[in-house]
Amino acid sequence: MLTDFLPTTKKELELRGWPSVDVILFSADAYVDHPSFGAAVIGRTLEAAGYRVAIVPQPDWHGDYRDFRKLGRPRLFFGISPGCMDSMVNKYTAARRLRSEDAYSPDGRHDLRPEYPTIVYSRILRELYPDVPIVLGGIEASLRRLTHYDYWQDCLRPCILCDAPADIISYGMGEKTIVALANRLDSGEPVSSITDLPQTVYLCPSGQVPGGIGPDDIVLHSHADCLREKRCQAENIRHIEEQSNMIHAQRLIQEVGDGRSVVVNPPYPPMTTEELDASFDLPYTRLPHPKYRDKRIPAYEMIKHSVNIHRGCFGGCAFCTISAHQGKFVVCRSKESILREVRQVAQLPDFKGYLSDLGGPSANMYGMKGRNPKACERCRRPSCIHPQICPNLDTSHAALLDIYHAVDALPEVKKSFIGSGVRYDLLLYKGKDEAANRSAEEYTRELITHHVSGRLKVAPEHTSDRVLRLMRKPSFQLFQQFKRLFDRINREAGLRQQIIPYFISSHPGCHEADMAELAVITKQLDFQLEQVQDFTPTPMTIATETWYTGLDPYTLEPVFSARTPREKLAQRQYFFWYKPEERRGIEQSLRRIGRTDLIPRLFGQGSTPPATAHHPTDNGRPAASRHNPSRPHHADHRTDHRPEESHQEKRGRNRRNR
Repeated sequence: MLTDFLPTTKKELELRGWPSVDVILFSADAYVDHPSFGAAVIGRTLEAAGYRVAIVPQPDWHGDYRDFRKLGRPRLFFGISPGCMDSMVNKYTAARRLRSEDAYSPDGRHDLRPEYPTIVYSRILRELYPDVPIVLGGIEASLRRLTHYDYWQDCLRPCILCDAPADIISYGMGEKTIVALANRLDSGEPVSSITDLPQTVYLCPSGQVPGGIGPDDIVLHSHADCLREKRCQAENIRHIEEQSNMIHAQRLIQEVGDGRSVVVNPPYPPMTTEELDASFDLPYTRLPHPKYRDKRIPAYEMIKHSVNIHRGCFGGCAFCTISAHQGKFVVCRSKESILREVRQVAQLPDFKGYLSDLGGPSANMYGMKGRNPKACERCRRPSCIHPQICPNLDTSHAALLDIYHAVDALPEVKKSFIGSGVRYDLLLYKGKDEAANRSAEEYTRELITHHVSGRLKVAPEHTSDRVLRLMRKPSFQLFQQFKRLFDRINREAGLRQQIIPYFISSHPGCHEADMAELAVITKQLDFQLEQVQDFTPTPMTIATETWYTGLDPYTLEPVFSARTPREKLAQRQYFFWYKPEERRGIEQSLRRIGRTDLIPRLFGQGSTPPATAHHPTDNGRPAASRHNPSRPHHADHRTDHRPEESHQEKRGRNRRNR
């Protein structure tokens, strides 16, 4: 029934008997009433708080703006949700080519959302309704809340409020913020006076920062300073990352020009289990709106039989947007809430008994937190597991095993698969807690023998430990150790399953020689890589700002990055050494960088003369540091870098981002 969904048209308002609404949400995604789609979550959250909410999905931004007019003026505010993925990552590959489809649009159509919908929608609404408050949310605004590098425009951009004429940003996961904001507007408070609300961003005159600039505030380098000096941008992003991942964060202030400053209020503390359950337990239909009948929405097809069991990720990967949006503290749903959702999935008419994923941003972080909460409250580390696993972290997999057992015991479920990425460094870790160590061993065996649909996805991302340190990923030796364990358990169980590794090329710090060695190492391991990605700089990640500034934000040491299309292609080609059409280019590359010794290792003996003694430098990196014959080679995987041809992994990185 239409009344089971949030209304999207005048007719649907009439069916509910509503002459008007309190809030109108404009979404750049198709409307899927599901807890993995941010606009639906925000709409249902406001509805549960007693507000009348309508949603306009993918409005036509051309012509007379009739889609922006059709529901009239809301009583409280317009909300803009630009989509579950950044609009530019959703549209373009790392090579700036158009993707094969838009995963969040019916039938994958590309013409239903503009580029930067936050800016486009805001400008239209401000023109039509100059006195109605406009609230920005979603990952596009959240990751552009301060000066950021924009890969598609190839320049630094200021806070998105400088381009989008809105009043305020609700950044991160927005349930608590949006209800608090609606309540204050409902009480008659003007939006311009709401300057103390946690997890919001607003502009103000530079000399009139509310409350003045106090000793606990962090004043970032101005946008103008960042334009003049890349070092300023590198220093800024360190503060931004640290404050995004602290329980007791500080307010951030940055001058953006024109006599204005942007103010970023600290985030709310992490949600409780009860609060997260309340969000997931809202009355979603779990279906696309009936207007999409007989149309395919690719992202929905990927997740409709999956269940998300937690929020947040403490991996701190340099290229990932999750810490800037969800934060590093893992918040878990209760077993009862998870089981309720599994039973709902089981009622879907096309459910055949198989859950495609029982996971989260990382599959096996459920139930993990600091043993001493006071230590976590003081912590500034962006990652709890890099460069080493924090001794305060409780790495027990017991709670997660309990979830798996409870789900698998349901009569409606034949099998539950784990589609989210697994952190094998947590599985292999041996701490002082022997019970936690045993639970990791039990989990590993259960995962491999009962929850793999033939192929297990893991993300080593590279084979070079130097590059992996910049990525904040564990040594490749750990992947090799895990692969041996995976193969042994398969043999013992009589299974023939595959491990599918993900890799990234052109990440900051990666040279052609590193990719050449990656090709040799993965060949030795009998991999022909499929799940690969050329590094895509996305706003407000450490890797992106390293790529742009050429500096490690934490050490301010220079870092090489492949920047030109030619340099990036030269690295990417090594993923596909096994394709005949790539061989000539790879051999030319190996000769140019002085690594002809690798040609026979890739293509067999007799392929080329032996390597000469002279090794030229590779992009400024001395040959001696690239290859030392006395040192044995090591036997030598969106907010958001997954295969260019696959949106599923981006969904895993960015799921439930709002």
